[in-house]
Amino acid sequence: MAYDEGSAQIMADALAETDGISQKKMFGGLCFLLNGNMLCGVHKDGGMFRVGKANEEAALSVEGARPLGFTGRKMGGMVEVTDACIADDDQRAELMQLALDFVASLPAK
Repeated sequence: MAYDEGSAQIMADALAETDGISQKKMFGGLCFLLNGNMLCGVHKDGGMFRVGKANEEAALSVEGARPLGFTGRKMGGMVEVTDACIADDDQRAELMQLALDFVASLPAK
């Protein structure tokens, strides 16, 4: 299994009431898209949120979040999280809101 199914279900449940959400297998994991734009996802080592560069500092202040760098270099505007962070309702909700605020500002694909 390339990612934790439980973490994927937690993310799916957190987005269940959000219009415009779709899922797509990408990068060996599962990504959630808002109107066709990557929002968040899960992978073998935890998950990620696309918060945008303006929200990155706030996102990194959440316990369990760190700069996304699984490609070998830091990807601006993206944070990586542990499975424990995904499971924590408060931490996940804070990061999800930052990601939703940013991705909702993008044009639909």
